[in-house]
Amino acid sequence: MTETSSQPVRLLWYLTSPDGPVPWESDGRWPTDFGHLRELARTIDRLGYYGALLGTGRDDGLTVTAAMLADTERMRFLPAVYPGLHSPAKLAQIADTIQRFSGGRLLFNVVNGQDDTLAGYGVHFGHDERYEFSAEYWDAYRQVHRGEREEYRGRHVRLAERPLDLSPLSPWPSDPAPVRLWGAGTSPAGVAHSVRLLDTYLSFADTPARLGAKFARVGAEAARLGRRLDYGTRLQLIVRKTEDEAWAAAEELLGRTSHGTAVELAGWNLRGHSLADFKPGDFGIQDEAVERSLAALRAGRLPQVRDLEIHPNVWTGPSLFGFDVVSPSSGTYLVGSAENVAARIGEYRAHGVSSFILSGFPLIEEAHRTAELLFPLLNLTKE
Repeated sequence: MTETSSQPVRLLWYLTSPDGPVPWESDGRWPTDFGHLRELARTIDRLGYYGALLGTGRDDGLTVTAAMLADTERMRFLPAVYPGLHSPAKLAQIADTIQRFSGGRLLFNVVNGQDDTLAGYGVHFGHDERYEFSAEYWDAYRQVHRGEREEYRGRHVRLAERPLDLSPLSPWPSDPAPVRLWGAGTSPAGVAHSVRLLDTYLSFADTPARLGAKFARVGAEAARLGRRLDYGTRLQLIVRKTEDEAWAAAEELLGRTSHGTAVELAGWNLRGHSLADFKPGDFGIQDEAVERSLAALRAGRLPQVRDLEIHPNVWTGPSLFGFDVVSPSSGTYLVGSAENVAARIGEYRAHGVSSFILSGFPLIEEAHRTAELLFPLLNLTKE
């Protein structure tokens, strides 16, 4: 075990479709079905990962979670839950059922979404009001899940008194296992919501120091309320036996990404700022590698692989995240030998990160490679 990775960490994997060696490109994407997801869940469970994040997309996360219970024994499931898509009482019933049937292996990823996304489901709140609604929603959910039958009356959420139900499948048992809440929120309203509600605060990856500074700010807000949070981040992974092999794999991955995809992703990450108009120096950015990367995209080329390394072994990847003007996202990779990656995880751990949601593509193959190479170098917690 390396000195930098001696503190305990939770490692989660990614349970989602599509899959494939380069799933953001049509020629690198596999058609995935129920059988593929079952095999992926079995792999995550058998290899000893703490659990898995269920990606949002075509498949409903709660449905996938329930479908995978019989194929797994230990892993936790972290599906996204958007407040308002179920009534809080119905969600409490679903949660209680999964908790009892799984032996307490359910977690919730609290996601408040985008205005247009939720509007498509019939939930119409502006940004800050969405957090107000969410706070009430989860308060009502917890009241029901604790077995309290009283009426709930809030500004946005109202539940009538619930009758006593003593049937074997009652959603209000006398001692329900609580579902721990994970989630994120970066705006002032999002942070205020998070520190009151969450057990584990998540953020997309950044350099260890910048991510640690963000967690310190959030932790200070939580401390004012007498609360203490755990912290987690989301990283993709290219781990190989040697650092040279890992960077060669990263270069191959970048090479299989089309210029059009790279421009589309970079433009999206600039939050509405045109790629043509954006310059190094805007928003406080001064970096020659950023300038070279932008120049390459404007010239119809992809950036050089190491120009996208923002910290030792921390690579922004084909999605070109990592410019300070954007929030780095799931495109951020750890690239290196198992020793390199363990050292970086240790560095993130020193800055407060205790949970790492990882993925590499293809998902089953890279889950095996990660367990073989990286697990022996880390102190993995099961709880």
